[in-house]
Amino acid sequence: MSNPKRLSDDMEKTDYCFSFFRKPVQNIEPLRAIGIVDVYRYIVGHYARPQTEALRSMQSSAEAKRYKATHFDYCTFSGLFRKRSEKELIMHSGLLCLDFDHVEDMDSVRQQILNHEYFDTELLFTSPSGNGLKWIIPIELKGWEHPQFFKAVANCIRATGLPSVDMSGNDVARACFLPYDPQAYINPKYTEDVKENIFRPRLGECPF
Repeated sequence: MSNPKRLSDDMEKTDYCFSFFRKPVQNIEPLRAIGIVDVYRYIVGHYARPQTEALRSMQSSAEAKRYKATHFDYCTFSGLFRKRSEKELIMHSGLLCLDFDHVEDMDSVRQQILNHEYFDTELLFTSPSGNGLKWIIPIELKGWEHPQFFKAVANCIRATGLPSVDMSGNDVARACFLPYDPQAYINPKYTEDVKENIFRPRLGECPF
């Protein structure tokens, strides 16, 4: 596998495209195709703030799991789909979503991620639960299948000292719930796109 960091350093900004779905997670019909800047605007905006705060106040993990599945919109970072199923994949997005659960030192891991030797960061944000991180990286499959490439990346990450990645991400149709995180990081190459925010969504309105 080629060095993804070197590849991404040489690439110009890519127009990544993947599917966005309305809650609940049982809904497998995508609403539309979106990109990195769309997700960033959603996360740093107020759209998911009420449900994120409600989820983080819950004491029961079972209650929190049910709540998350029914109250959060989500996307499939790794692909564009007719329906959320591996068999309904239209095309791979060229992105991986790496999920770190139960992170003890969030600030330290965040810095490790942003300074990673091999992988660039398109987007990095705190998980809905508040104790994990979602790391979106660019990849070039070059004939690899998604599950095999994901496992290779996960092994590489573990070898560089980061916490273990949630291996459920080897499913190309894996849902990623979108929380509220005003401190989310987006790659600086998108700075001008983020500034071109022609809409001013009201509280509770989806930004796209």
